[in-house]
Amino acid sequence: MREISARLEEMPGERGYPAYLSSRLAEFYERAGRVEPLGMDDPGSVSIVGAVSPPGGDFSEPVTQNTLRVVKNFWALESIEVRRGLIEREYGLSNSSSRVDSTADKYEELLEKIVDAAETQTKIIRLLNEIEKTKRRVNALEHKIIPEMEAGLDKVSQMLEEREREETFRMKKIKEMQEEEA
Repeated sequence: MREISARLEEMPGERGYPAYLSSRLAEFYERAGRVEPLGMDDPGSVSIVGAVSPPGGDFSEPVTQNTLRVVKNFWALESIEVRRGLIEREYGLSNSSSRVDSTADKYEELLEKIVDAAETQTKIIRLLNEIEKTKRRVNALEHKIIPEMEAGLDKVSQMLEEREREETFRMKKIKEMQEEEA
């Protein structure tokens, strides 16, 4: 988002992100919450959960902060908080079956995998962004910078050839003048 904003020469906001970041996020979440049910005239709304995976777990990062301002609630997950013991789960053997315990274990395993997948997804997205940035640089080199440098090289070469011809002509003139004087 920062790079696109910079390429479009937009005025940077907080930490280089575009100044309109908060309004765009608000529009996104507003659209996500509106529904028009089929067969009914009254529009409705849907509860949504915003998932943000901040780089390096930095919750002060602008995208995370602006998402928080819009959705007003936040559930931060960390791998160490996912697993719980019997006491933390707040149920006992007398008021639940072994299926509840098994289900809770499977849920916690799934939650751990979701957190790991989100971290992996963030890493992949960063890697893809770097690949795109490198592709753009290579493209700029191939189609703009190298041709400009080659054109400049051709121009310098032509100027040097022209100077050489002028110098040769000047030397011939000087030689002719010296021969006439002698």
